[in-house]
Amino acid sequence: MSDQPLDLESAQDSVFDLLVVGAGPTGLACAIEAQKAGFRAVLVDKGCVCNSIFHYPAHMTFFTTSERLEIGGIPFPSPNAKPTRSEALEYYRQVAAYYRLDIRQYRRVERVSGSDGAFAVHTVDRFGRPGAIEARKLAISTGYYDLPNWMDIPGETLSKVHHYYYDPHPFFETDVVVIGGKNSAAIAALELWRSGARVTLIYRGPGIQPHVKYWIKPDIENRIKDGEIKAYFSSQVVEITPDAVVVETPAGRETLRNDFVFAMTGYHPDFTFLERLGVRFEGKDRLPVCDPETLESNVPGIYLAGVIVAGSRTSEIFIENGRFHGRQIAASLVSKARPRAEARDAVAVSNPID
Repeated sequence: MSDQPLDLESAQDSVFDLLVVGAGPTGLACAIEAQKAGFRAVLVDKGCVCNSIFHYPAHMTFFTTSERLEIGGIPFPSPNAKPTRSEALEYYRQVAAYYRLDIRQYRRVERVSGSDGAFAVHTVDRFGRPGAIEARKLAISTGYYDLPNWMDIPGETLSKVHHYYYDPHPFFETDVVVIGGKNSAAIAALELWRSGARVTLIYRGPGIQPHVKYWIKPDIENRIKDGEIKAYFSSQVVEITPDAVVVETPAGRETLRNDFVFAMTGYHPDFTFLERLGVRFEGKDRLPVCDPETLESNVPGIYLAGVIVAGSRTSEIFIENGRFHGRQIAASLVSKARPRAEARDAVAVSNPID
């Protein structure tokens, strides 16, 4: 890990001090804290600002209170005890506008070249046009919501199978299977049932997960108990066909008539992208190697932020705690380089104008 200071004063304006890959809440916080410390920051995202939250269920309510989602010292007012998806999107848009963040949306990072102090991030836009942005340091905050955990069963790639749940309306009066027993599966099953779908829940565990939120768990369990939602526990889907789902149950194999499947099987970070950057992993949970104080990875100049710090243990880091990673990264930048604003001030003091 290099301790050589960066010569920010003589650098070209086209070179950023920090480039953040991922413009979710944690990525925004990283850019904000870097700017507040005097550094030039830019964000790149293959989708829109807060792309993962945008793809949450349309009527989703967060499990936490609004103040625990705040970034940049900007209050998050909400008339509700727990804010909604639409409120969160509006809040983060306003924060980005307040800090005038430089966000390059709809640009996919294809590769990174160079090394600490002189990285080049190569991107491709929606139309396949290449581009490149130069930066001295990188912060990777790509989250994990973009990569679902596949079941590797026949029929999983059929168009009727969805790994994301958004809105229940299109599934009125259809036979829907929801795979999973955690929060996302329970929420999807309940909303689909209340919107007129015939819902069957299939989960490999013996029952609904104990950690499902306290106001959701009794609701889904009562719907199952009353027969309004059919459930197969200690079971798993082994095949999906255009008109059915084949389930291995404790009583044997069953074939269920089916129109749509929601496989709420969880998600994982983009380990391949991190590996291409040279980031190493440790243990069965694939924890990336990084300094717990600075969040700098084993690759000098590349920082990690948000849920990817926890590897495959994606239930350990949320917006509530990942939002503070920006402060750690900014503190490390300050320790390694004179912030641009300080550099300008130093020049002004050494060359006073009468």
